[in-house]
Amino acid sequence: MKSFIHKNTGLLMLMLAIVALSSFMFVKPQDKPTFYLIGDSTVKNGRDDGQKMGPDGQWGWGHYIHEYFDTTRINIENDALGGTSSRSFINMGLWDKVLAKIKPGDFIIMQFGHNDNGPLDDTARARGTIKGVGDEQKEVFNPMKYMKKQEVVHSYGWYMRKYINEAKAKGATAIICSPIPRNDWKDGKATSRNMKDSYGAWSKEVAVQTGAYFIDLNTMVADDYDKEGEEKVRSTYFHADHTHTIEAGARLNCKFVVDGIKSYPDLALNKYLK
Repeated sequence: MKSFIHKNTGLLMLMLAIVALSSFMFVKPQDKPTFYLIGDSTVKNGRDDGQKMGPDGQWGWGHYIHEYFDTTRINIENDALGGTSSRSFINMGLWDKVLAKIKPGDFIIMQFGHNDNGPLDDTARARGTIKGVGDEQKEVFNPMKYMKKQEVVHSYGWYMRKYINEAKAKGATAIICSPIPRNDWKDGKATSRNMKDSYGAWSKEVAVQTGAYFIDLNTMVADDYDKEGEEKVRSTYFHADHTHTIEAGARLNCKFVVDGIKSYPDLALNKYLK
């Protein structure tokens, strides 16, 4: 036996190597969790290239969030789309695509509201929702090419609950952000606060109803704007209009999103921060 082993040492080592390699190949590597972002243009603007204008282009805060995370341990996927509301993001089939990819252990953050405030039967974009968080509904005709049929429109809260409940049912952790404030001012104070009877307040109500994490991004940013002052905010964070930030504004918003994540010690997403 010893003679056989001695004569065939090379062959035996080769066979052991093949067995070890085969075992390794059949062990499925552990999938990294994914952090999904959904929302409108303030989360991801256009083709996410700043209109090829560099820092002076329009940027969403989601473009920079990967800089705060260890992407060797977690995937970051920004699926937001400019112009969408909590209603149209679903009607366009965008939510179904995200939901199909969500797996247990994933995370999803959502920010809608900027485009929800419009007529329910708007024929141009069909994105308005019923104000509030109730169960009211109204049937309208949706003329968009992706619909072209009668549609039952629900409240902003109804759509937000749908996102959260369906994501949680797939095993994901849901986070909701109040919409960032617009560049609107009165008497030296930022006026686009969503404190009462508005999308900021309603997003908080939805978070309470569903047990989702809530980041009051609107208040955090508005408080900062008040400290910095109208002149600096207008010249530093905005150029084109009162809604879309340039790079500096998007980075500021992103910082506050991360601060909001950090404010919850029990939120598992924290362990993937750098």
